[in-house]
Amino acid sequence: IMRRPRATTAKAVIYNENENTDSEHSDEEMDEWKPSESTKATGKAARAPTDGGMKAVPKRTAKPKQPKVPKQPKVPKPRAPRKRAAEQKDAAMSVSVGKKRKKSNGDDLGENERKTQTGCTEEQKTEKRDGWTDEGTSQFGLQVKKEEAPEEDFTFDEPSLKKQKTSETSQRQQPTFPESGEHSLRNELNMNWDLTEVLSTLTCVERWVCGNIIKLLREENTVPFMVRYRKEMINHMDADAVRDVQMVYEELCSLAKKTQSVIQTLKKDGVLTPELEENLRSCRSADDLDHVYTPYKKGSKLTKARRAKALGLEDAAIALLNAPHTLVLSAWVKPGTEGLSCVEEVATGMEHILADMIAKDPETLTYIKTLCEKSFVTIQSSVSKTALKEKEQEKVAQEHKNPEAEHHNKKDFDKFQLYFDFTCNVQRIQPHQTLAINRGESLKILTVKVNIPDRVKSDFTQWCINNRWRPKTFAREELHANLRNAVEDSYKRLILPFLTRSYRTKLTSAAEKESIAMFVRNLRQRLLVCPVRGSVIMGVDPGFRHGCKLAILSPTSQILHTDIVFLHNSGQQKEAVKLRHLMVTYSCTKVVIGNGTACRETESFFADLISRRYFHPLDVSYCITNEAGASIYSVSPEAVKEMPDLDPNLRSAVSIGRRVQDPLAELVKIDPKHIGIGTYQHDVSAGALKAALDGVVEECVSFVGVDINICSETLMRHVAGLNAGRARSIAEWREKNGPFINREQLKLVKGMGPKSYQQCAGFIRINPQTLNSQGRSEICPSPPCAPENPAPKKSKGKAACSVPTSLNPLDQTCIHPESYHVAQRFLSLVGGIVEQIGSAGLKHCVESKVNTSCVEELAKKVDTTPETLKLIIDGLTQPPGFDIRQNFGPADFKRGIVSMSDLRVGAVLTGRVDNTALFGAFVDIGVGRAGLIHKSRITLDKLPTSQRRRSLALGPGERVEVRVLNIDAQRGRIGLDLIRVLQ
Repeated sequence: IMRRPRATTAKAVIYNENENTDSEHSDEEMDEWKPSESTKATGKAARAPTDGGMKAVPKRTAKPKQPKVPKQPKVPKPRAPRKRAAEQKDAAMSVSVGKKRKKSNGDDLGENERKTQTGCTEEQKTEKRDGWTDEGTSQFGLQVKKEEAPEEDFTFDEPSLKKQKTSETSQRQQPTFPESGEHSLRNELNMNWDLTEVLSTLTCVERWVCGNIIKLLREENTVPFMVRYRKEMINHMDADAVRDVQMVYEELCSLAKKTQSVIQTLKKDGVLTPELEENLRSCRSADDLDHVYTPYKKGSKLTKARRAKALGLEDAAIALLNAPHTLVLSAWVKPGTEGLSCVEEVATGMEHILADMIAKDPETLTYIKTLCEKSFVTIQSSVSKTALKEKEQEKVAQEHKNPEAEHHNKKDFDKFQLYFDFTCNVQRIQPHQTLAINRGESLKILTVKVNIPDRVKSDFTQWCINNRWRPKTFAREELHANLRNAVEDSYKRLILPFLTRSYRTKLTSAAEKESIAMFVRNLRQRLLVCPVRGSVIMGVDPGFRHGCKLAILSPTSQILHTDIVFLHNSGQQKEAVKLRHLMVTYSCTKVVIGNGTACRETESFFADLISRRYFHPLDVSYCITNEAGASIYSVSPEAVKEMPDLDPNLRSAVSIGRRVQDPLAELVKIDPKHIGIGTYQHDVSAGALKAALDGVVEECVSFVGVDINICSETLMRHVAGLNAGRARSIAEWREKNGPFINREQLKLVKGMGPKSYQQCAGFIRINPQTLNSQGRSEICPSPPCAPENPAPKKSKGKAACSVPTSLNPLDQTCIHPESYHVAQRFLSLVGGIVEQIGSAGLKHCVESKVNTSCVEELAKKVDTTPETLKLIIDGLTQPPGFDIRQNFGPADFKRGIVSMSDLRVGAVLTGRVDNTALFGAFVDIGVGRAGLIHKSRITLDKLPTSQRRRSLALGPGERVEVRVLNIDAQRGRIGLDLIRVLQ
């Protein structure tokens, strides 16, 4: 799902721009904010929680990292009581997208060597599992009733909202995270905040759901498995919402790990104090941690405050606050000592210490953030002096330089014209604007700054002097002046740069998150396009000079013939005859043309032949498909292994044809970032983008399901619970022993432990039709039995593992083996047998039973949860070979061509969304140029009810009816208005 960044809105107020921002800064001031360093490269979290005031916990020493040895908690040490800093409330800031938990490649380790992600021991896992009731082999029987549960076992065609905190949820029975588990988590992180509570606050997900998700993640459960088979534990959240929680959880764990590393470094350097350690353990974002740690980093210049402390002036600064009537600055003067030679130097050093204390005080930072939230803070971009200088130099030397290079530079410069004089409220700036500004700044074309009103400075100064930092006793006028100087210096030199960095990081994190969400949605829509089955297809990779590459594919995607034809030279008639011969020979009626170079000319050639009925008696049609990534794939090791004797150019044609025959099976072979989806791909965190895209590929492959006996090794490795090593082992087992007869045989595969089997079993299908086609028709179905408890791994192979060798009809459904015994009880209840799966008779019996008794009552009778029973009902009633992609539209085949010159303003057309960006949706209307529906034209009244919850509501592959608003033939742009979405 995609949501707008959680930012509070505020009415604009007129203010005077702070003119003192650009004055000189001291040595310790942070470097200028750069998106490539602070957000892209490091992937820091940038949102602080909205709730504070956590109690201190017993101090624990850091645990050494020993992956295969259970950790033993050390004896806790008492911690000094927290100061007022612990009672502060940090302002909410958005969290950057964390890195997805990495999946190990190769053969997995033995069960005794497997360790949870956060390193908890088996004893700790057992302790946290207390209070849960097992169902089947590993399912927890949590009786959580849901008023409106989804009727299907997948959720990505109609993404639901992330579950918000509601009073209704708190009133019903909820599974809760055991106290022992929460205590263990807190001790392992060794931070001054509760992980579950902070995670709930940051993600706006109920606390009990966050506790369950943490528990499931620590037990190495995958997101697809949780979404389909643990719905009651995650409150029916969809995959995107669970993935968001997972990313924030991993960010917090990473923050705790980094904090521990920083503490160890400072302790080694001898600069760690109890107060500093307290402040470090209270940080709730990487930005806060960096703010506290930066002055103590090795190699950085000694800050003014630390130099003053080295001179012994810290006592004087504390005396100014606690007992100013006893402070005499002249007593601190030491003639001949630099920094203490006169009263002015003593006063300056004392002010530097006070400024540092103010800038690091959590309560002070909370107050300044609150002031900024209530004010009209803006981000402003303008042309940089460097860009203007280069522009002038180009004009002067225009006749003497390479025209192509000049044109390239001019093009880059002109791209950012919209941002040459741009100002926008930080609470209203759009994600694509933030990313564009960041790109312009990285190219040194734009200069960016954050403007904070002068009123914030004046209000902050008064509050500090009269409230937070007010001297406890009477202070002389000159000491009041020293305090005011310290506050103003702290604001200008330390706090203002910190606020600027915080705003930039917050905006960039929110923009990256929205951009990645758009990538995820586009990729999901592209992968779930309905396959075109049962037809011979000709894939065409168009080209001018080197000709058009052809590949004719059988209905099962086998290569029947490859060739090259030159359709755009003088011998067109000869090539047309060759095409007709190939089409008739292989009974090919569908042509798939890549949308690259010469696409329009190739389309015109085929359209002309079709209009003249040149392929009679065949009824030939064609479609245009996105060929992004085909060239990269054609020279990849995967393609070389699959088609070793084929020229790389011809491999591209094969890939283009297969993208229409089975988009999911073909596109998983290509790195998702090369498929041509989304925008600002190179301006977001590469790690976060890859993790999100890999996650959605795993989700789509798992929810569609794979026939284990015919799917490729490449497709298999994307199934939840599998990786490259296990997929290779499955393929080797299949080659050695023949096709799999049932899911239980997966336990015989090398590297398939109980956890891996649990995660992947529900997404793997054993199709009887496939077995019959492979000569296994002699296998007779027998009544299935509940799977035995998985035996522990043996050190020498799996010969001792006993599994049935008979066909189990339930293996072709989405029902998980852990629920087979429940499915059997339900079949007995409705009077059906497993051989009737998918038949109209069984469907009628099930529907009759459900109509007479509600699902909740039936679930109690068969001793399971309503969610599991609904999944079982779906699995029993869906027809054999059911594919969830049937609900998505296939590629559009056509016989004629329309050019851009045929368009007229006001014309009503139908088209298919080709790509979506943060500012609108691009629609292919069949004229060779995609038209743009600006997001302002995508309004709720034009959308189906199921799509009104999305941030942009449209995705690739959706059919729409549009009206032409404007045509710019010179720039090749078409403006469209959305009329309605076609179902």
